[in-house]
Amino acid sequence: MRVLVIEDDAQTAAYMVKGLTEAGHTVDHAANGRDGLFLGTSGDYDAMIVDRMLPGLDGIAVIQALRAANVAAPILILSALGQVDERVVGLKSGADDYLTKPFAFSELVARLEALTRRRAPSAAETRLTVGDLEMDLLARSVKRAGQTIELQPREFRLLEYLMRHAGQVVTRTMLLEGVWDYHFDPQTNVIDVHISRLRQKIDKGFATPLLHTMRGAGYCLRADS
Repeated sequence: MRVLVIEDDAQTAAYMVKGLTEAGHTVDHAANGRDGLFLGTSGDYDAMIVDRMLPGLDGIAVIQALRAANVAAPILILSALGQVDERVVGLKSGADDYLTKPFAFSELVARLEALTRRRAPSAAETRLTVGDLEMDLLARSVKRAGQTIELQPREFRLLEYLMRHAGQVVTRTMLLEGVWDYHFDPQTNVIDVHISRLRQKIDKGFATPLLHTMRGAGYCLRADS
């Protein structure tokens, strides 16, 4: 397992790096939030340990930026802030688990192993299909009825979100949070513009539309029989 440790306390960081290395894992360490974000978005990690209080960029901001960059690696927050409200904030920011300091190293390892088992990749997760629309998550490519469809990065992310929620009504709030990482409504037509562009690319020229507007509710991607 390749692990990124983002921790500013030198003693705590050394303790974790030494223990994880001895357990057979490959470990990278960043001592501040900005370096951690750089490593997290440029490296392929199986899991990350992020301290809540970091210099330069705090742990919550780091996690939000990682998720906005579509980094899917499991993230474990490590923090001395153990109140319920603090844990809720951490988990809502995009973290998968929360461990308070002081901690037992055996529990840290057990939580990391549980997270990586939960997120273990499978063949089904590398390809999404709705009707004759196919998305290859590894090649970052999209085809419909065998015809390649060129998408911009944001369009790809939008379509991926819709395909992962195929058959469900997806609201504006869900799209703002899941695709744009906005936790507020910017009061713009950004969603409408991107939906319109996406519909032109995946539906225009094909007999059966896939992307449907659910008036007053949101949007739904489905293959009608």
